Amino acid sequence: MSDFEGLDLQAVEDQMDEDRDGAGSNRVVLGVLDGSEPSEQWVNTIENGSVLVLNVEGDLNELAAGFARPVREAGGELMHFRGFLIVTPPGVSIDSERLD
Repeated sequence: MSDFEGLDLQAVEDQMDEDRDGAGSNRVVLGVLDGSEPSEQWVNTIENGSVLVLNVEGDLNELAAGFARPVREAGGELMHFRGFLIVTPPGVSIDSERLD
């Protein structure tokens, strides 16, 4: 079974379609959260309006400690889902209603 099965990227794409007026970056950035990238890089990506979908390789709390609070304080959202950390910039909400 692929790690991507059940990951609802359609919701992210729908948000991007609605945001074609120039606001936001219209980017979804895929990456690996393993401690090899500085936290500032993830914060900058969110500040630029991109959505992050990060494959978590290690302890999530430890790996996200450097950027989770700044993202939340700026109005962004974080959600751990099936081994991935989804991080959105301010104004982009994570809809988890279909997970119930």
